[in-house]
Amino acid sequence: MQRYFTITQLTQEFDITTRTLRFYEAQGLVSPTRRGRQRLYTPGDRTRIKLILRGKRLGFSLNEIREMIEMYASAPGETGQLRLLLDKIEVRREELLEKQRDIELTLLELDEVEAGARTRISELDVNATSEDA
Repeated sequence: MQRYFTITQLTQEFDITTRTLRFYEAQGLVSPTRRGRQRLYTPGDRTRIKLILRGKRLGFSLNEIREMIEMYASAPGETGQLRLLLDKIEVRREELLEKQRDIELTLLELDEVEAGARTRISELDVNATSEDA
């Protein structure tokens, strides 16, 4: 296994910008070693970046992601981290289901408004045609 990763290697691997990595560093989520001006990331930092990006894709905030990552390193360790993750997944799922219900209702309303508009256009076209006759 590789001992260190450069910022270029990680930005290319994860398709993120150097600015993003520096932001995660400023937030205390990763702690690269410095060799002069060069940042060197450990395999642990690489794993944290992977977890951060997965958490972001799932819709978790950086604070929630930090909480889950930090829990792994302290008691109750991985079990506590996994329980916290399950709790957060449940909350996130409920938020998404509520948004889904809202979207479905909005789509139904749009269908009704569209049908009404199409009906009214047809009525206006019929009236215009009969007035021309």
